[in-house]
Amino acid sequence: MKRVALFPGSFDPFTKGHEDIVLRGLGLFDEIIIAIGHNTEKSNRYIKIDKMVSLIRDTFKAFPNISVQTYAELTAEFARKNNAKFLLRGLRNTTDFEYENSIGQVNRYLNAELESVFLITSPQFASLSSSIIREVHRYGGDVSMLLPYKL
Repeated sequence: MKRVALFPGSFDPFTKGHEDIVLRGLGLFDEIIIAIGHNTEKSNRYIKIDKMVSLIRDTFKAFPNISVQTYAELTAEFARKNNAKFLLRGLRNTTDFEYENSIGQVNRYLNAELESVFLITSPQFASLSSSIIREVHRYGGDVSMLLPYKL
């Protein structure tokens, strides 16, 4: 049976830390779907979804087992529709763990076949966050070393 993982997030923007989690996830899964969700609490995106999809697809163009999709429904339901039995998530710190643990529990309640798999962020990416990158970029700072593509 094919092991399909969903890597969901708002990815605004998709960082080198996200890229690292996906590439490491390839050692565990046959296929990874990067799923850009429409987050109701983040209605005003910094980078438009269509552009983000294009940038991420280009980043992983050499990997036919990595795809990028968007969705506007419960993550557990989107996973079910895509035959994904795993949610791939990265953890930078204990705050991330608390947040991701709660979401993982709810997703498991909504879809009993869905397992959350957490990878500890590589040390060089532990301080990266999309919100920090947005702020640096917004004020003209160089973010080229923090992203796997050029903005």
